Amino acid sequence: MFRRLGFYGFLVIMLSFSMVFLGCAKPPTMEIENAEKAVTDAKQKEANLYAQDVFKQAEDSLKKAKDLVAVKKYKEAKQGAIETVTIAQQSVSMVEANKAKMKTDAEQMSIDVQAGLDEVKSLVSKATKKKAPINREEIQGMIGKWEVGFVTAKDQLQAGKIRDAHDMLKAMQEEIKAQKETVAVALEPKIAEKIPAEKK
Repeated sequence: MFRRLGFYGFLVIMLSFSMVFLGCAKPPTMEIENAEKAVTDAKQKEANLYAQDVFKQAEDSLKKAKDLVAVKKYKEAKQGAIETVTIAQQSVSMVEANKAKMKTDAEQMSIDVQAGLDEVKSLVSKATKKKAPINREEIQGMIGKWEVGFVTAKDQLQAGKIRDAHDMLKAMQEEIKAQKETVAVALEPKIAEKIPAEKK
């Protein structure tokens, strides 16, 4: 009889502990909502454009926290959500400085692109006079494309779309550099002849 009562008493105690434990283990809904809001706010403040690496960490942290909720690891999920808020806020704090630096870089690239364009035009003119083996029509088409792109990039820079202008100017700078080298080699075939010899 006592043994049976002891067993039932033990079951009641264990059941009570289970209920208490389950009652405490609630999904960290508020923390997840705060984390989502922090990431959304960071994106609105352009952290996704000017603090890309840190903003990506915040997005990844939020996803991880949500995944932990899905597998009922609420304690880890709560900690992850709190960390997400911190990372998102950190990304926002980096925006202004990074944006200013990118604007300075874009303005310098703008000067370099204009100089590069002028140089390509000059090289094409020389190549035409010397009847060097270049695809003049193709290069002229690229020059036209770059001139249009250059105007667009400058407009974006003035409109405050620094990231778009920066990325466009960087791509143009690389294309112009490659084209300059191609035309220069066509003008001076000896340079092209030396390259395989050096590799040997």
